[in-house]
Amino acid sequence: MASTSAEIIAFLLTISGWVLVSSTLPTDYWKVSTIDGTVITTATFWANLWKTCVTDSTGVSNCKDFPSMLALDGYIQACRGLMISAVCLGFFGAIFGLVGMKCTKVGGSDQTKAKIACLAGLIFILSGLCSMTSCSLYANRITSEFFDPSFVAQKYELGAALFIGWAGASLCIIGGIIFCFSIAENSNSARRGYAYNGATSVMSSRTKVHNSVPDKTPPKHFDKNAYV
Repeated sequence: MASTSAEIIAFLLTISGWVLVSSTLPTDYWKVSTIDGTVITTATFWANLWKTCVTDSTGVSNCKDFPSMLALDGYIQACRGLMISAVCLGFFGAIFGLVGMKCTKVGGSDQTKAKIACLAGLIFILSGLCSMTSCSLYANRITSEFFDPSFVAQKYELGAALFIGWAGASLCIIGGIIFCFSIAENSNSARRGYAYNGATSVMSSRTKVHNSVPDKTPPKHFDKNAYV
């Protein structure tokens, strides 16, 4: 029962993390910068993995897509690949997780389901690591440019999408670790069940042997006076 509850908690954590990671990919505010006037914010610059935009004080946004994938900076290409890999891995991890959970009717025996659940945990851990690496790489580029005194272009700060990606990656990793522990719990329960069945078989065999031994007690003969 405890193993089933742990698997349900792990599945909820990993699915929540996968949803957060998936929502991070198209989110606008990966990095943001503002130009403040004396009274109001005159312009807000923001960018993600696909475009860069500016929003004026009236709320009108002008965006420009990145012209060519091959002309992009290396870190943006790496972040794109890692985030797409994280989303794909999370999708397959969710399928394996459903099959490997004890509360579902597919997947075979408990030992087979435990192995499938462990595989799902490993996939979710890889998904979380991909998302964590992507967000950390992007954040490292932002902070290095921000604190570089020789960098004269527009400086940005960390956007909300990075924090969402970090949170989703953490949930995927935690849930994946819980999934991996399910195979250890299943092996321990299998050993306990084997020891109990062995003891039962020994007792039953002794009973069978005892019952199969013929009774060698000589019959008692009574004379006619014994019935008086």
